[in-house]
Amino acid sequence: MTKRSPSLTESQYFILAALQEGPLHGYGIIKAAGQATDSRVKLAVGTLYGALDRMERSGWVAADHEEIVDGRARRYYRLTEDGDTVLRQEALRMQQAAAVVIGRPSFRAAQA
Repeated sequence: MTKRSPSLTESQYFILAALQEGPLHGYGIIKAAGQATDSRVKLAVGTLYGALDRMERSGWVAADHEEIVDGRARRYYRLTEDGDTVLRQEALRMQQAAAVVIGRPSFRAAQA
């Protein structure tokens, strides 16, 4: 039996994808996810930090550094090697799943 990678939630997927470009702080992640999806994905702050917490415990992201801005700590997160692997596996899984539908003649005819 092969070990299956866990499926990611949509929020987790776009958080990890945002971190592919390098370390970001919370607002930077929210902004990058929104830009990547033409504002379709709107991460709520509670969702973001809950997901980052879980992904940090899973070893998919790590705290990179902190800076003080206007007297408040701003923590930057980075994608780990394990996180990059999980993200790539999920992207491939979604691509394969989409190919099942996109490859059908009825789908192609509807697009014409």
